[in-house]
Amino acid sequence: QQTGRLPHLPPVRSLPVGLIIMPFLLALTLILIGVLIFWLSRRSQAEAGLPVGRVIYSDTRGWQSLEKPLYSRIHRLTGKPDYLVQQGREIVPVEVKSAHAPSDGPRRSHVLQLAAYCLLIEETYRQRPKYGIVKYADRMFAVDYTEALRAALLDVIAAMRDDLAHSAAERSHDEAARCVHCGYRHACPERLA
Repeated sequence: QQTGRLPHLPPVRSLPVGLIIMPFLLALTLILIGVLIFWLSRRSQAEAGLPVGRVIYSDTRGWQSLEKPLYSRIHRLTGKPDYLVQQGREIVPVEVKSAHAPSDGPRRSHVLQLAAYCLLIEETYRQRPKYGIVKYADRMFAVDYTEALRAALLDVIAAMRDDLAHSAAERSHDEAARCVHCGYRHACPERLA
């Protein structure tokens, strides 16, 4: 029979406040660390002059191990862009130059180099970039990859192959500084430095 009294229950112990708050603080700390890492990586990408997107290729040691060059069998062309950034389905090549930008816009040779990377992306990734970026120390230029630019690039490649076949390649500038950094300086009879 019941007498109206409650059965004897063990005493209730309260948990220390630290055990309740600790998981919350740990989760908050992990979230803050994640936000900080994201912010630092985004800042590094912006300082490098890269557009928003995921870096999928890098020829600089600062981001990841060095990548294999891009290669086109059709055009017999090889190249290593500084960066390829994926923005959704688009791939944007980025060429970084340490010099200051010319006052009249990017150098023709830099635009053609960027166009060559666009051509390599067409074959390697089976998609045509809409544009690429030439980033100088002080300015950045978005260069549209048009049919006219593609045709100009193919004309230059054909002319270079013709010059090489006829041993008629001549120096195309009067700047000693360019000769100092040229990979063919040792074999060039026209070098300036």
